[in-house]
Amino acid sequence: MAEDIVLGASVQLTGPVANTGRYYRDAYQFTIDKINEAGGIKVGDKQYKLALKLYDNQSDVNLSVRQYTQLVSQDKVNLLLGPFASNFALADSAVSEKYQIPMVQGGGASDQIFSRKFKYIFGTLAPASNYFGSTVSMMKELDPKPKSVALLYADDAFDVSVAEGTRPLLKDAGFTIALDERYTSNASDFNSLLSQIKNANVDVVLVAGHETEILNFVRQAKSLSVAPKFYSFTVGVPSEDFRKALDKDANYAFGMTAWLPSAKLKDKWFGDAETFAKEYKAKFGYDPDYHAASGAADVEALAQALENAGTLDPKAVRDAIAKLNFDSLYGTIAFGENGQIDLAQTVIQIQDDKLVAVYDAKGFVEKPKYPMPAWNAR
Repeated sequence: MAEDIVLGASVQLTGPVANTGRYYRDAYQFTIDKINEAGGIKVGDKQYKLALKLYDNQSDVNLSVRQYTQLVSQDKVNLLLGPFASNFALADSAVSEKYQIPMVQGGGASDQIFSRKFKYIFGTLAPASNYFGSTVSMMKELDPKPKSVALLYADDAFDVSVAEGTRPLLKDAGFTIALDERYTSNASDFNSLLSQIKNANVDVVLVAGHETEILNFVRQAKSLSVAPKFYSFTVGVPSEDFRKALDKDANYAFGMTAWLPSAKLKDKWFGDAETFAKEYKAKFGYDPDYHAASGAADVEALAQALENAGTLDPKAVRDAIAKLNFDSLYGTIAFGENGQIDLAQTVIQIQDDKLVAVYDAKGFVEKPKYPMPAWNAR
């Protein structure tokens, strides 16, 4: 009888960010089931199945830290998967470091997580500081070229990292930062910021925030008739829920993704990313986005590292994770010196209610719809 290797995680299944938290729960379980259906994994000369021990942190960071402590000290799980959101990954990775149990997480991208010289935390999201990198590259090539930019960001670890990385990118590209404003996470009222944007008459608005904030921002922009030439958001645009919630009002919004379900992304367990996306949708009833793909890649990284290490010893598995270089449905999994992956973001836009890839590392993929028309001209 195959024994189980238990992967432990605490994820937001209730509370304000449960909408994104479910991607991780679903992707973890889906990938574990897939690996088990194929016979599990071989570690040394023994065959194992994977199992998931999952808690709901209720979108509470302190509860999350307690649950990770329980996972390693009481539940004695073998290895850790991550929560969603940088402020959670920042706090929870202190537990994996203290107990020297590797954590692979695809939910936190803040540079801060990886700047502490920790040895046991690995991340499959690209650095937050470069989330707008491909967007700024594209902005330089737009016609007419925009001049002034408003940068808005929530006051959590991820969004602050995004803003810190975006400022120099904008300055080096010759854009004027006309507005640089931090707002409170979970803010619902953007009227005063939108009035400032309107008064400053900026060409571009870049917002680093959470999906509910972005929804409020777009709805209020419409009600105040604020329509810059271009707006882009760190979250929301890749998600089916976002497009459903806004319907036609989602059109023209730019966003970014480190992953699109392409058949070119070959994978040992799913075949390719397109197959993964189809099977995921059939099982859960909604399309996976890059959160789900990075969550699936986290499980695959642990499985691959266990096979490569040939032992369950957490230190040996940690060293095997650091040396990984394999093709997954999410892309090539190979961690940098600091434990983070660097994947280029593809700029995406909602055009005629569909998600379209418009710009990637090689340049324009499709023509962007730009400038954005006034709300009453749509």
